Formats: sequence, structure tokens, C-alpha cells
Amino acid sequence: MIDKPFRLFSVLLVLAALVAPAAAQDGSGTSLRDTLSNLLRGGETAPASEDEAAAKRRVPFGEAEIQLSFAPLVRETSPAVVNVYASSTVQALSPFMGDPFFEQFFGRPQMPPRVRSSLGSGVMVDPSGIIVTNNHVVSGADEVKVALADGREFESEILLKDEELDLAVLKVEGKEAFPAARLGDSDSLEVGDLVLAIGNPFGVGQTTTSGIVSALARSHIGVSDFGFFIQTDAAINPGNSGGALIDMKGDVIGINTAIVSRSGGSIGIGFAIPANMVRAVVDAALSGVKTFERPYFGASFDPVTPPVAEALGMKRPAGALVREVAPDSPAARAGLKPGDVVTAMDGADIQHPDALEYRLVTHPLDEDGVIRILRDGDSRDVTIRLERLSAGDEAEPTVIEGRSPFAGAAVTDLAPRTAQRLKLPLGKKGVVVLDVDPRSPAASMGLRRGDIVREVNGRAIESAKGMARVAREQSRRWHFAIERDGRILQQSLRF
Repeated sequence: MIDKPFRLFSVLLVLAALVAPAAAQDGSGTSLRDTLSNLLRGGETAPASEDEAAAKRRVPFGEAEIQLSFAPLVRETSPAVVNVYASSTVQALSPFMGDPFFEQFFGRPQMPPRVRSSLGSGVMVDPSGIIVTNNHVVSGADEVKVALADGREFESEILLKDEELDLAVLKVEGKEAFPAARLGDSDSLEVGDLVLAIGNPFGVGQTTTSGIVSALARSHIGVSDFGFFIQTDAAINPGNSGGALIDMKGDVIGINTAIVSRSGGSIGIGFAIPANMVRAVVDAALSGVKTFERPYFGASFDPVTPPVAEALGMKRPAGALVREVAPDSPAARAGLKPGDVVTAMDGADIQHPDALEYRLVTHPLDEDGVIRILRDGDSRDVTIRLERLSAGDEAEPTVIEGRSPFAGAAVTDLAPRTAQRLKLPLGKKGVVVLDVDPRSPAASMGLRRGDIVREVNGRAIESAKGMARVAREQSRRWHFAIERDGRILQQSLRF
């Protein structure tokens, strides 16, 4: 009769015989003795020394492992990444312009115009020829050409530009469908995800670099008013702007926009606009609008600082503190009050006001949303319905013309919608600068978007039409006061 220890040993021999060939096949080098020893210990692995651990590390083996590559993803998506060439004719400025002595004897100096060009990248997101790039690539361009990866070149039409988001949508025409990339869900990204950046750095030709998602929801990086960037260490260099940041499914999850660099080259800190924001802008362009319409919420926000969080009894400083609510606005109808803290929207946590702005901008217009607020220590959900920013009492901009320091500036009367767009206090009144032609006298004297003109030559400015009348007056000396970031700046000059 066979005793129990012998039967156990027989079973172990059979199991070892089955396991050993598989171990030899996968290259682990486990011997029969090692297998038996491991089985007798109940399957536990004995602590290994550093030398033993190093010995167990192996190089890739087998054709399949050696040939692992990002090549299939690049082959699938790279045809949709294009080169964008923008050119514009600019009037060169003479160093003697504005010099009264020179102009008295020689007249107003005239210099021949010159051509300014820029190079960037873009992503074809629709087979009909819809391309997304950065606004700074095509800003001020008189002509924009697009070159595909296969060498074909096309003239393009600018469908939509947005300086604040630094996005532009182009359209090219062709006889057949263009290669297009899919826009993915950037909200599904996590720190550590593998990504590839495709673009045309330094104009050397299409280039692919790899890296990971280093951080999410980065703000205040100084390239636009938008504050919700994806940070990556995939190498991004000048010329990559407007190119694709793709994930391991081959979806475009961001548009490469900016880098932090002391030398002008990549040091592993790059930023991309999330694909969900890009999708909202593309949808707006396809609907036929020329400017991206932000939803009107009717409230202004401040970040929650540690002292504020402590005063409100919050465990940590996070959220968007309501500073002001405009009357008869979506925020007012939702019941928001100054002092409330918005902590979430549509199920996504809100860490700071920029994150809330991102959720508001990407939320479909004229559809209900749910925000969670903290009031008097209690959390509650309220329903909001966003309205179109361009509707209502927002006045059309007035372009200042004539021979004055303000020529080339587009101004308008301040309204709550305009104040929200420019991130100004909602209660402000007056005339605000919406845009400045970079080749105009207004740009030369330093006028900026968001400046509020308070006084010109001793006259209070209360309307855009009134400012246009004052600017048409003939004067050699100009004195004016503008409000910028809450401060009054005064300046006098001869023009």
C-alpha cells in the first residue's frame, strides 16, 4: 500500500514535469529542482538577493517582443498631421516716425512693406478637410497654405479663430476624402499615460516623439487666457504648435501649444489644449459661426485660498469662490450667491476657477448642467442652463479710425457678458478695448485688450461712439487715462 508522503511526492513530480517545459519555453531558466523546491514551499518565492534579482532580469526575447513599437500608431495617425505655412504683408515702421523735427522737413516717412511668415503644424480632424491648429500660427496672416504628409499642398480658408483659447479651424478643398484623426476623450487621461507628439519642429519635417502625461489641468502658463492644459514630457519644439498629442489608442487627446524653455528647445515641459475643448471649437466652426461663443454664466470667481478654506470650514482649499453674480443671469436664476463655493460640475471636481471655466466652456449650450456648491457648510446640487454669450445686450465693437493714438483699436461699451469674456468685474462700466491691430498706432502706444478707457484729453469717456468722436479730433498732444488690472494709468504724448 502506498503511503501518503510517497503519493504527495508523486503528485509533485507530475506537476513539476508539467511546469518545467513551460518555464523552459518562456526562457525563465527554472530548473526541476527549483520548481520542486517552490512547490514544497507552497508556491512562495524566497527572498532574493540583489545579485539574484539582477540575474532574473532578462533582455527581450522572441521576434514579437523585440519588434514592439509605436510604429502602428504613427502609421495610422501621422497622415492626418499637416504643416501650416502662414504669411502676411506688414508695413515696416521707420525709426523717425513720430519725430516732429524729421516730419517737418521730410514729411511722414514711408518704408516698403515686407512679408512675414510663420510655420506650424495642424491636425486634420474631418475627412472633408477640417484642420485644427493654434491661433498664433495663423494670426494676422493674409495667406495660409497647408502641406500634407504625402507632399500635396492646398490653399486654406480660416473658418474660425479664437485668440483666448489659441485655437483656429481651417478648411481645405479636395477631390477626395482627406486622412483624418479621431478626437478622443481628454477627460479620461491620467497622469502617467503614454502619449506621442507629432508635428514639424524647426521646419525639419514631420517628427514623432514619445513621453507621458506629466500633469493635468495646468493653468497660468502665460500663452493664452485659457487655463486647463495637459502637461507632457514628450519633446515639443518650435514648429510643433498645432500638432497632435495622441494616446495609445491613436486618438488625438490634445493640440500641442507651448513649451517652457530657456533655450528655445524642449526641456521636457510641454503643454497641449485638451481634445474636449478642441471638439467644442470644431463643432462651432462646422455650425457656421466665425467666433467661438462662450456660454454666459453671469458670475465671477476667485480661487479658494487656505485662509478662505479655514474660514469656511473646508478640509482643503479647492473650488471656485463666487465673488459676484450679475442680475437676471443663469447664475442668478440657479440661486448662486456671493460666498458660495463651486466644488463640482457635471460630476467632475473643481479645483480652481480655471477648471470651472473649462467645464462651462465645454458644456453644450442651451442644455442643463449640474453644479455642486458649498454654502454655510452644507453641499447642495443646483441645476443651471447656460446661454449663448453673443446674445443679449452686448454691443457691436467700434473700430477707431483717423489719425490718433487710438487708431486700430476696436472698443465697445462694457456689459456683463463682455466683462465675463474679458474676466473683468461684472459691475464695471465704461468703454473697453476688445482688440488691437498689431500694426496700428494703438498697438505702438501699448493699448491692450481689456483696457478700460476712462478719459481722453480731459473728457470722460462713457460710450464707444463718444470715444470715436474724440479720437477724430485734430490734436498734436494727447493725454489719456486707462484702467488696467484695477489701476489707473495716465500717459501724455505727441502724435
